[in-house]
Amino acid sequence: MTQKVMIYLTFSPIIFDDLTKVMNSEQWNSRRGNLSLRERKFNARREPINGKIKLPVVAVFFLNQTLHRVEWLNKHRNSSQDAVYGINQFSDLTPEEFKKITHLRKFNNTGKKAYPLQKKFFGSQKPFKDLPKRVDWREKNVITPVNNQETCGACWAFSSIETIEAMYALKTGELKQWSVQQVVDCAAAPNRGCAGGDTCLTVEWLYESGAKIVLAEDYPFNGETNECRQDVKSAMTVSIAKNFTCDSFVGEEYLMLLHLAHHGPLIAAVDATGWQDYLGGVIQFNCDGERNHAVQIVGYDITGEIPYYIVRNSWGPEFGNDGYLNIIIGKNMCRIAEEVSAVDVI
Repeated sequence: MTQKVMIYLTFSPIIFDDLTKVMNSEQWNSRRGNLSLRERKFNARREPINGKIKLPVVAVFFLNQTLHRVEWLNKHRNSSQDAVYGINQFSDLTPEEFKKITHLRKFNNTGKKAYPLQKKFFGSQKPFKDLPKRVDWREKNVITPVNNQETCGACWAFSSIETIEAMYALKTGELKQWSVQQVVDCAAAPNRGCAGGDTCLTVEWLYESGAKIVLAEDYPFNGETNECRQDVKSAMTVSIAKNFTCDSFVGEEYLMLLHLAHHGPLIAAVDATGWQDYLGGVIQFNCDGERNHAVQIVGYDITGEIPYYIVRNSWGPEFGNDGYLNIIIGKNMCRIAEEVSAVDVI
């Protein structure tokens, strides 16, 4: 009979102090979509023994990879505004596992101008000289709390509904939470529920189907793809108007700023591969792969040395800046300008 042997290495607790704090936190444990990963890597005695912490070799290997990656990323910081990278709730994952657990998958849309006739919708005909230096729709009470998609790859549905929520609040003065789960379950193919979807195709489906989105409390998120429920009763519903758009604004990001300033938040498909170690600051590099995630842009800031978008993610408030991150403006960083959607509501 073959006997498994776990080899341990001993380190000073100072080295792994931050790591053990994260590993023992409620957020860390609640965010693990595959416990076998943690059991395999962190089957370790975390309490110091004679002033030392014992970790299995396999844990040291993966944590060492993370620490080296973080060190490399932080070496490229040139100012206090630059992004900072470090230990967070994804630090026990390899890059491949991070993609899997956050469902980072290539978007279906190729970035071509899906609805070019609607492009004039952006900027609301306002001249660029009227652009405010800073816009943050969170300060106007039109942004709902940060969501957590958990292990469901429904970023495309979250970002779409979050923007509908903002536009509804701007129109009515009432901040409501609408059903993400309804979109996950009911949006037409090639959207695939928790297995992934596309923002352009989602706003197209929302309009062409005439979907009436119900309140989140009446059709709550459960982290799975289910059969579409047609019998849900709700006190109110919301739909999107005809003047939706989804387009590429590469080289024309000023139009995105005009829209953010004078109309409201945006939906954007992005590359989130390099966000695994993000803690805060403005992302300016290591973010130029294929689009595999969707977010909501809630504002921008061009007052400082580095102009940036204010981006709302759907990985819970523990991620980044209380669930948000900042991305530099004008460089199509993280592919943020390639597939941008805007909606109005009725």
